[in-house]
Amino acid sequence: QVQLVESGGGLVQAGGSLKLSCEPSGSIYSMNVMGWYRQAPGNERELVAVISHLGITTYAESVKGRFTISRDNAKNTAFLQMNNLKPEDTAVYYCNCNWFRGLRKYDYWGQGTQVTVSS
Repeated sequence: QVQLVESGGGLVQAGGSLKLSCEPSGSIYSMNVMGWYRQAPGNERELVAVISHLGITTYAESVKGRFTISRDNAKNTAFLQMNNLKPEDTAVYYCNCNWFRGLRKYDYWGQGTQVTVSS
């Protein structure tokens, strides 16, 4: 059974920084995509950033230039460095890890970590 555990959330003032970590347990296929998503109250969950096992990244337009996603392939751990945070970044941030084996998709989510940015 795969579990993803996020850490690093908290309360920060606008302009501040936080670094989120996502550490998995269980059997993880190495050729995976890891990512961060967020959900603010009343909104749908949205993509923040994803990174493949080859290091290819994709970012939401709203975080480009401020957030950086990275990973440690040896540990299948993912990180999200968030700089110049804005009140609109306030949300629960979720880690995701997924991969395909044949036609089957394996898709796992963490429990989420709260990020609150005060103005």
